[in-house]
Amino acid sequence: MMTQSAHAAVWLLIFATPVALYVAWTDLKAMRIPNMAVVALLAVYLVVGLITLPLPVWGWSLLHFVVVLVIGFVISLTGGFGAGDAKFAAAMAPFVAVGDLRLFLVLLCAVSLAAFVVHRAMRALPFIRRATPDWQSWERKEFPFGLALGPSLIFYLALASIYGS
Repeated sequence: MMTQSAHAAVWLLIFATPVALYVAWTDLKAMRIPNMAVVALLAVYLVVGLITLPLPVWGWSLLHFVVVLVIGFVISLTGGFGAGDAKFAAAMAPFVAVGDLRLFLVLLCAVSLAAFVVHRAMRALPFIRRATPDWQSWERKEFPFGLALGPSLIFYLALASIYGS
């Protein structure tokens, strides 16, 4: 069950999609998520969310940012993933309704697995490597998690747009 407002989800989807795609691309190319993208995504939520969501929902969901940021940095310190991933996940957190958390986590797992398989398959193809010779993610053992985070947010907001209350 999607608890995110369909109206709000449509508007959030429109403005968050370019940022989410940019994050996936920069993480593939440079193995980093720019702080500018994190700030841009949070700004989308602050402005569009304020306009489209009830004020109490909008306000309380900002707490999601803080909680995920703290958890993300702890995981980052243990080497689980990068600080950019932690910051971007925190910026994504307000977009996800608490009632949809389980659904979002399942979606994130599925997208992460698919992104990992596709990334590893693509980097094994010589014509892909030749077309993108400067992409750091082909050379590094780490996985560019922005490739999973960005699309997960897009898919979640698309589902919320269709099935939201």
